[in-house]
Amino acid sequence: MRIARLAALAVVFAGLASACESAEPSVDYEATIVPRSSTVQSGDGSVFVEITAKGDWNVELEYPAGTEAWATMDPPSGNGNLGSARLRYSQNTSEDSRSVRLILKSSGKEVSSATVYQEGAGGGPVNGPDDGAFSAGWLELPETKAGDGRVVLAHDMTGKQYLNEKQSGVRNWTAYWDYDEHVSVWVAYPLNRALIGSGSRSNAWGFDPLLPTSIQPNLTGGSYGGGWTRGHQIPSADRLNHAANVSTFYGTNMTPQDYDFNAGIWADLEGRIRTYSSTADTLYVVTGCVLEGSSRTSGSSSGFSVKVPAAYFKAVLQKSTSTAVGHKGYRAAAFYLPHDSSISKGNYLDYLISVDELEKKTGFDFFVNLPAALGKAEADAIESETPSWAR
Repeated sequence: MRIARLAALAVVFAGLASACESAEPSVDYEATIVPRSSTVQSGDGSVFVEITAKGDWNVELEYPAGTEAWATMDPPSGNGNLGSARLRYSQNTSEDSRSVRLILKSSGKEVSSATVYQEGAGGGPVNGPDDGAFSAGWLELPETKAGDGRVVLAHDMTGKQYLNEKQSGVRNWTAYWDYDEHVSVWVAYPLNRALIGSGSRSNAWGFDPLLPTSIQPNLTGGSYGGGWTRGHQIPSADRLNHAANVSTFYGTNMTPQDYDFNAGIWADLEGRIRTYSSTADTLYVVTGCVLEGSSRTSGSSSGFSVKVPAAYFKAVLQKSTSTAVGHKGYRAAAFYLPHDSSISKGNYLDYLISVDELEKKTGFDFFVNLPAALGKAEADAIESETPSWAR
C-alpha cells in the first residue's frame, strides 16, 4: 500500500513579522471557514464546519482535477455566523487519500477557504499537494524543505490550525513533524507575558487535530513506555490560557525524554528562557531534538517505538523595545544539550553557544526571516556573535 503524505496546510502569511499581533482581515469584514478537523477517517461521516461571516454566503466545494465529488455542504448557503454547518462525506474505498477545498463566498467573491483531507482505506497519512516548504514570515521559523518527509503544523491559540491572515487571533506554536519518526524535530513559537497569559497546567493529553490520529503516538493514557517521560518542546508554562495550554499536551509536541533530564537541567533551561522573554518585547524560540546518532528507542505502549533523541537544543531571538540593545534591538543565543541524565541540574550555561554553532551541529537554518527584517549583514552578525548577554 502506498502511504501518502500530509502536506503543510499553509497559505503565505506575508508581513507577519511580529509575534503578538492580531491577524486582521484584508477584506471589508472578517470571514472565515474553519473545519473542526482538517483530516477525517476513510469511512463515511461528517465534520462540523464553523462559518464566520456577515450577510449572505455560500460554500463551493472544489476537487483536484480529475477526481470525482465525494462530499456535500449542509447547508450550502446561509446568512451570518453559523457554527453547526457540516461537511458530509462518503466512504473512501481507495488506499490513496483525497482532498476537497471548501470555498466560502460572499457576493460571488471568495473570502476564505480551507482544505479537508480524507484518509485512504489503509488508514495511513493523508496526501496533500506537496511536502512543501512553509513560507510564513514569522521570525521564529527555521527553514523548511520541500520533499523531506516532514510537514509544518501551525496552531492557533485554540489548538486548531492557523489558517491565514483573515483568521482572527494570533499564532500559537508551529511544529515540523517527521512522518517516519513520529515526532516533531522542532517546535517554534513567540513568547512574551501576554502570550504566556494566566492559568494552570491542564494535563489534557490528547491528539493533534492537524494530523490523523493513526500516525500519532497515543500519549493520552501514559507515556511512550520503556521508562521514558513525555517531554514537552513548547513548555506547558509558556501557554497558561486554558485552550492554548491544552494544545501543549498534543503528542506532536512531545518526545521520549529521560525523567531526570526532563525534571532537572531541561526544566531549569525552560525557566531561563522565560526569564529572557520577561525582559524583551518578544522572544522568538525554537526548541528541537536531534535524532541522528540515536541508539535508543522508546517502548511501544504509545503505539509506536520512537527514537529517543540523542540531544536537544534551543535557539532564541530576543527583540527589545530599545534599538540600542544588540543589533537594532535584536540579539540571539542557542543551547545544545546531550540527552544525558548525569548533567548536573542548573548547568545549562555550560552549553550556551551561538546560533551559527547550533546550525552547524543540527543542520537547521534558524531564523530564516531575519535577513528580510534587518538585512543580511545584521542577521549574520546576530547569529555569529558569542551570546554573552544570555549568561
